[in-house]
Amino acid sequence: MINNNRKPKFSLTWIYMIVGGVLLYMYFFGENENNQIVEKPYTVVEDYIKDGYVENISVINRSTLEAQIIGDSAVKITGKPLANGTSLKVVTTIGSTDNFDSFIRQQRESADGKFKGNVSYKEESSFWGDLLWNILPFVVIIFIWIFIMRRMSGGGGGQGGVFNVGKSQAKLFDKNNSTKITFKDVAGQEGAKQEVQEIVDFLKNPKRYTELGGKIPKGALLVGPPGTGKTLLAKAVAGEANVPFFSMSGSDFVEMFVGVGASRVRDLFRQAKEKAPCIVFIDEIDAVGRARGKNPSMGGNDERENTLNQLLTEMDGFGTNSGIIVIAATNRADILDKALLRAGRFDRQIHVDLPDLNERKAIFGVHMRPLKLDPSVDVDTLARQTPGFSGADIANVCNEAALIAARNKKKAVDKQDFLDAIDRIIGGLEKKTKVMTQKEKEAIAIHEAGHATISWFLEHANPLIKVTIVPRGRALGAAWYMPEERQITTKEQMLDEMCAILGGRAAEESFIGHISTGAMNDLERVTKQAYAMVAYAGMSDRLSNLCYYNNQEYSFNRPYSEKTAETIDAEVHKMITEQYLRAKELLNEHKEGHAELARILMEKEVIFAEDVEKIFGKRPWTSRSEEIFESNNKVQSEETTDYNVKNAEEETDVTYTEPQPAENPEAEEIKKEE
Repeated sequence: MINNNRKPKFSLTWIYMIVGGVLLYMYFFGENENNQIVEKPYTVVEDYIKDGYVENISVINRSTLEAQIIGDSAVKITGKPLANGTSLKVVTTIGSTDNFDSFIRQQRESADGKFKGNVSYKEESSFWGDLLWNILPFVVIIFIWIFIMRRMSGGGGGQGGVFNVGKSQAKLFDKNNSTKITFKDVAGQEGAKQEVQEIVDFLKNPKRYTELGGKIPKGALLVGPPGTGKTLLAKAVAGEANVPFFSMSGSDFVEMFVGVGASRVRDLFRQAKEKAPCIVFIDEIDAVGRARGKNPSMGGNDERENTLNQLLTEMDGFGTNSGIIVIAATNRADILDKALLRAGRFDRQIHVDLPDLNERKAIFGVHMRPLKLDPSVDVDTLARQTPGFSGADIANVCNEAALIAARNKKKAVDKQDFLDAIDRIIGGLEKKTKVMTQKEKEAIAIHEAGHATISWFLEHANPLIKVTIVPRGRALGAAWYMPEERQITTKEQMLDEMCAILGGRAAEESFIGHISTGAMNDLERVTKQAYAMVAYAGMSDRLSNLCYYNNQEYSFNRPYSEKTAETIDAEVHKMITEQYLRAKELLNEHKEGHAELARILMEKEVIFAEDVEKIFGKRPWTSRSEEIFESNNKVQSEETTDYNVKNAEEETDVTYTEPQPAENPEAEEIKKEE
């Protein structure tokens, strides 16, 4: 039954409305209920004074004139008689009191003047004006104070504020606010998806695991290079799991106030316990999880360590199978605190590595969905030509290809657009308008032809794709290769690659008669690779089977003596010299073909592997990456050890840089490696 006799609740609003109504009534009617006021121009009022209608005159604040009209004369002004007890006042504004005084004096002294009344001067102040000027500053101050307090308490729409500074800033994704990304949007990374899928299954069906006595890991750490899809994988977990998902960054714990980080950690896990079962995702956890006592900066170190200590306490304070799982992502797992990685906190480390050949093909398929493709696009070829590319790099390739096609006013994205996009990302934008002399152009052609010639006759060198002398980025020329997919790299493979890299400098000395600064990038790459072979991989004769790699952070001591350092330098120099002489011998054996290749390169500026094959014949060595892709489309991941510190698969091009004066070595920086 509905009760229609409910009394309205008492509210201060009613009192405010009543007081305001009384004040308005007093303002408009209180002072004027016995007087009728009429406003007239000053010239009309002067005529009233001349005609004898005015009884008395008041000048207020030397600007306003009030003329009291004689009762009988009011009818002549208004045209109707006044009510009983009511008088008439005419109000006007005067410009100068001196002129008005002269006018009144003239009317009194004149024989025809009819004004015999009194003139008074008054200084009055407006009650409401004074009230406004006295109260308005306080009203403004109060309004500003209320506005600031609301902003400080988070009432202004932001999450921050002094009163909410210790609150967690994690974003909550639940059934009402869920992400639309699922595991279908994550191509490749099958092993990582399997492990996080197990976490999702546990949250959906916990009894399946607890009935057998198993305990789900309390934390999972996603580790991998930038752009491999760690955050995307976490978003997919949020989209797949039908549980609340808290997402925040490690930097969100950091604040200028002392104790804020630890307070935010406590508030985050308090909310998580209220929403359990749930998932807590912390992106870039190395911002707060760095190893304690090893931070070289002094300021703020204690605050960061307090935040980490609170995080360690919260993660280890859960009850068994409480349903709260922490997922974190980082690309610097080596600098994290060991207490954070122990069992009971982050039990699992899920490695999200760079995609291999088949995974790159799947990633291309995902990012090509929204594109309007031409039938000429071959995903297999694109996957083979992008070794070392992360998922983010492949997404950039697809987007860049679409932009290039739109720039050329094409109706679909074709194969050449993707190839141009790969070249654009690796080498930079073409600079066909760069001014070069004929002699410089010839030197660049000889240099790049040297790379192509040496790589064509070496078994373990990467297969050539094309050679160009068109400037791109900081480079004046480049040779593009199709690197092999390797899990381990042998000494013979690395030596062949060093020889091919030195082919440009060897061609300059053999066929030009002098060397230039254009081979600076080649020498840098060869030197780093040689030091890695000698000091890390133990591939030298005098220091065989020794590794001096030191992974201790902030360690400034070399793990070998000065005598050993001299031996390392000697072995590196010996290795590079041997490969340089080997490159010169190969060039002398095929100097006619090299000269023809350089001539064609001068004419066309860009030549492909087919042009090289017409000169030297078919290359006797086949690409191992092509064999793997064609023969084993279902690649099984095997646990292997990569003894090469810098994989050769990342070195997809050899460049010739613009010669610069020796005084400015920074200007000799060459094209970025893939």
